[in-house]
Amino acid sequence: MRNMTKKLKLSVATALLAVPLSVSPILSAPAQAQGTGVKSLLGNASDGALDKLSQPGAFYADKAVRVLLPGPLKNATSILRFTSKAGLTKDITKSLNDAAGKAALEAKPVFRSAIDNLTLTDGVGIVTGGGTGGTDYLRRTSGEELAVKIRPLVEKALGEVGAYKQVERLGSLSALSSLGGLDLSRDGLTDSVTEQALDGIFSYIGAEETNFRKNP
Repeated sequence: MRNMTKKLKLSVATALLAVPLSVSPILSAPAQAQGTGVKSLLGNASDGALDKLSQPGAFYADKAVRVLLPGPLKNATSILRFTSKAGLTKDITKSLNDAAGKAALEAKPVFRSAIDNLTLTDGVGIVTGGGTGGTDYLRRTSGEELAVKIRPLVEKALGEVGAYKQVERLGSLSALSSLGGLDLSRDGLTDSVTEQALDGIFSYIGAEETNFRKNP
C-alpha cells in the first residue's frame, strides 16, 4: 500500500513538473480557484472563437473551415457555376457559410453551459493536456451533446439564408441523381453543415486556447 502511495505521489509530481510555466499559477491555486481559472480560460477561448466566426463572411473567408456542400458536390465547382448562371442557385456555398456564422453567433450559451459543467478533476486534466487540452476535452466529452444543441441553430439559419430552397433546386437536376453518396435532403444538408460548423468552431477554440495559455 505504501509503495502504491509513493508511486502515486511520484506520478502527480512528474505531471506537475511537466506543466508549462504559463499555466503553473493555476495549479498552485486552491481547488476552487483552479476550477474557476480553467473554466475562465476555456470560456474566453470559446467566446473569442465564436466572436470571430460569427463575423459576416468569416467562415467563407477561411478556407481551412469553409463549409461546403455534402458528398461529391464539395468539389463540383463547374456544376455550381452552371446552376448559378441558370438561376437555380446563387452563391449557395456562401449561403451555407452565412448560416454557419449565424449559428456561431447564437452558440455562446451552449458552449458556456458545457464548460460550466466541468469538474475540478476535469480541470487538472485540461491544464496538463497540452496547448489545446481544454478544447480536446470539450470535444471528446461534449461533442455529441453540442452537436444536438447546435443543429437547430444551423437549421434555422439555413432556412433564413434560403439554402434549403437552393438545394431543392439542385436536387431537381437529373444529372445530379447519378452522383453516388449524394444526400441533398433537408436533414442531410443540416447534418453536414452542423458537422462542418462544429469542426470550424473547435478549430478556432483550440487556437484561442493556445494563445490564452501563452499569454494568460
